[in-house]
Amino acid sequence: MRRLFSRFLLLCAPLVVALPALAQMPAAPEVAARAYLLLDVTSGQVLASKDPDQPVEPASLTKLMTAYLVFDALKSGKINLTQTFGVSERAWKMPGSRMFIDPKMQVPVEDLIKGMIVQSGNDATVALAEGVAGSVERFVQLMNEQAKALGMNGTSYRNVEGLTEAGHTTTARDLATLSTRLMADFPQYVPYYAIQRYRYPGTPAANDTNRNLLLFRDPSVDGLKTGHTSAAGYCLVATARRQVPGLGEGAQGQRRLISVVLGASSENARAAESQKLLNWGYTAFDAVRLIPVGQPVATPRIWKGKASEVRLGRPEGVVVAVPAGEGGKLKSEVVRPDPLVAPLLKGQSVGTLRVTTAAGATVVEIPLTVLETVEESGIFGRAWDAIRLWIQ
Repeated sequence: MRRLFSRFLLLCAPLVVALPALAQMPAAPEVAARAYLLLDVTSGQVLASKDPDQPVEPASLTKLMTAYLVFDALKSGKINLTQTFGVSERAWKMPGSRMFIDPKMQVPVEDLIKGMIVQSGNDATVALAEGVAGSVERFVQLMNEQAKALGMNGTSYRNVEGLTEAGHTTTARDLATLSTRLMADFPQYVPYYAIQRYRYPGTPAANDTNRNLLLFRDPSVDGLKTGHTSAAGYCLVATARRQVPGLGEGAQGQRRLISVVLGASSENARAAESQKLLNWGYTAFDAVRLIPVGQPVATPRIWKGKASEVRLGRPEGVVVAVPAGEGGKLKSEVVRPDPLVAPLLKGQSVGTLRVTTAAGATVVEIPLTVLETVEESGIFGRAWDAIRLWIQ
């Protein structure tokens, strides 16, 4: 019988220094928060965490999901940036952070987005929800459906703005998932999160400053969102993008991290703890590119197809994060079903790439997908391959 899995050793030619027998993960810094998580978006690896699946109140981090659905409505053409939404009595009377819009106004969607993101306006958030879905209640239903679709299994929404309400909870891990997908699915709208100051004409000038202090302290930080209630404490999802050696030129050479800090003691503390996590992630771990963008990880034999081989990999290539100084020699193997039989569709998951240290300790396991569709061959080709498979 043919083995169920075949393994292909990939030699990483640029890697020359052996790792110790047991690679130790760097010790994370002390972070003064109820829960936190640091995600290397470029490699997809969680670098550090504390209680990442503990239910917490999200406060205004809720608005990340509100924005996700608004951006999706923009992308689909349901709404556009220049159209205007009215301001309901409900939106006008929202407590907490505000954009200071009122029922006499017709506000462009783009300004409402800026009010929701930069000023964390609860009034702007409700106006957007009502404009997109017809009602807040329907929009909340869409939020929960989207959370389920994204695999945010620890999240339950009860409102669109994040004020304290029974059952309105999320987790650090789910927030990292949402933030990653928000940036990946709607890159054209991510720049809104880097805006330092904004106010709508006729509203108070003192209300123009983004509460994410890292936007003013660290030029590599370009988002994402703050949150605060007395129950949730001070929260921040921060993301930074820095050019690092070894990954390539331009955008390919940039490494993005996301830090999720929940329940800090003050506005300054959440910024300081987030900065600490981000800096630690960049210095304690090296990024190593194993496979260039667009190149396959493996090209195994495929049966009954119009092509004789199938390209397996990841469209963005493969980058792994390893403890600083320990990226000298890594081993990689593809674990996949065998035999592979057409048809295989582009984007279909087929096997994983397992990256290990020289001593065999697993660094990360990366799902692989089909890079190019392989269609079925004609009836005679399929019959011939069926005979060859039977003989083997």
